[in-house]
Amino acid sequence: MFLVLATDKRRKTVLYRFGLMPLPERIRQNRSHRVYNRPIWIHALSVGEVLSAIPLVKELKGYFKHQDIVFSVSTKTGFEIANNLLKENVDAIFFFPYDLLISVKHVATKVEPSIVIIVESDIWPNFMFEMKRRNVPVILVNARLSRKSYFGYKRFLFFFKRLFLSFSKICVQSSKDADRFSFLWIPSDRITITGNIKFDQQYDFVGREEMDKLRQSLLIEPSQKILLAGSTHYGEEAILLDAFSRLKKEHPDLILIVVSRNPDRARSVCRICKSAGFFALTTTELERKKIRQDVIVVDRMGLLKTLYAIADIAFVGGSLVNCGGHNPLEPAAFSRPIIFGPDMSDFADISDILISSGGAAFVHDAESIYNIVSELLTDNQKAGEMGSMAFKAFNANKGAVEKTLNVIKDIL
Repeated sequence: MFLVLATDKRRKTVLYRFGLMPLPERIRQNRSHRVYNRPIWIHALSVGEVLSAIPLVKELKGYFKHQDIVFSVSTKTGFEIANNLLKENVDAIFFFPYDLLISVKHVATKVEPSIVIIVESDIWPNFMFEMKRRNVPVILVNARLSRKSYFGYKRFLFFFKRLFLSFSKICVQSSKDADRFSFLWIPSDRITITGNIKFDQQYDFVGREEMDKLRQSLLIEPSQKILLAGSTHYGEEAILLDAFSRLKKEHPDLILIVVSRNPDRARSVCRICKSAGFFALTTTELERKKIRQDVIVVDRMGLLKTLYAIADIAFVGGSLVNCGGHNPLEPAAFSRPIIFGPDMSDFADISDILISSGGAAFVHDAESIYNIVSELLTDNQKAGEMGSMAFKAFNANKGAVEKTLNVIKDIL
């Protein structure tokens, strides 16, 4: 309970997750009409899983036109992103219950799903066993099993085997993931290799006019090049600033844009930049002061994808520290050369594909960041070719959503 109340974000969701707050009106008003047409329930843990789910949700909505689709999340930020990006494609968005029998039973009774689709992770025993008791099929989609997680599950196989056997189907990202689930004694007929649905994300085209307006709003001249650091974590900014200080000596007009994974860190990141000797402001401050900066720190959500469109080089955060990295397909979709650190364990297959294609490069420290970025800033042809190869790799691996949809159709 202490952990639940430890942060403001958790405190704001606690009543919803205990099932003590009313569910959306759409769920309540349609209960009597769903005996033969119960809703499809999709669950995504937080922001990353919500973003992964978008192409699948759209395909499901297009195919099951006359069936409600309800969507749950576990975090406040995930809820906000889902409301921003999915409210036109789902009939209700709500918080996933804590894994307490009373909470799970209460929410399950209200929703009465025909099927539950869990995106990537957030698997809870009471929830799974309650769905099994109700004869509701549960599918795990876009599943992956890292080496570390595999050995963790194997250590307590007596428990996790039963948990994973509660799934009607497990749709995995790769053959490596399929093998690891098989080694946990999951029957092969319950495992289907569908690929990674992140490759099926649709990225809105950003035209020249929109790009120019964005640059103007950030007071960036057309001639200036941009190094964009996306989804950074504590400890990474200092390394990037070390490299940036050397790069600025050779490329005085270079701009660094930092987008922390947690927007609440923006002010502290700004202070780190100023302490390193740079002129730095958050985007909110920049709008007010209208003074050109060396470093711009983004302090609001939803801007990162568009920023990739104007970047010249993209660094993907969470990878220089042990956080598993973040999605490198976002800059790849905009044909940007990509660099990331050694820990891309949460996106291992994607990063391997981008590295082998020549669309991305590993960096390990400030020195390697300086060397690669300096080369790309100097050699426009190489930077363009690297971005082009990243985009080709992005396009070549599409199709996971269609395969996943076929699995869901077979069960429904």
